[in-house]
Amino acid sequence: MVLLDKAKPHVQELFRIVVGLLFTLHGTATLFSFMGSPRSGSAPDIGAWPGWWAAMIQLIAGALVLVGLGTRIAALLCSGSMAYAYFVAHQPQDLSPLTNGGELSALFCWAFLLIAVVGPGRYALDTAIAKYRSAAARESDDAYLAPA
Repeated sequence: MVLLDKAKPHVQELFRIVVGLLFTLHGTATLFSFMGSPRSGSAPDIGAWPGWWAAMIQLIAGALVLVGLGTRIAALLCSGSMAYAYFVAHQPQDLSPLTNGGELSALFCWAFLLIAVVGPGRYALDTAIAKYRSAAARESDDAYLAPA
């Protein structure tokens, strides 16, 4: 158990990175047929609701989660978009995600909710920016308090 406890922050980082990467790839596949093709068979028209907007959320917010920038807000947006996808596109067909095709939507929804709650982790741009701002603030305070 001690080994697992030591690995926890690293596994959380990898989880954020992998989930963000998979979501970003899903968006690129939908918009550009890159590394796969859209599930509907063709890319959605620009501005088409909800397909194009969902793909833009997948691409942009997924990339933000991947690099750890604005992680909590981006992850919450991703989670909400997948909840919407599940309840609007999948759940009306059947209640079970196994039979309505909503497994990915449900998994992404809960994975991103977890990331939003846990936060970006140590190796995220959010963390690096916070450290930089903290160091800059300390230097500013030191310069202000130093005798002239």
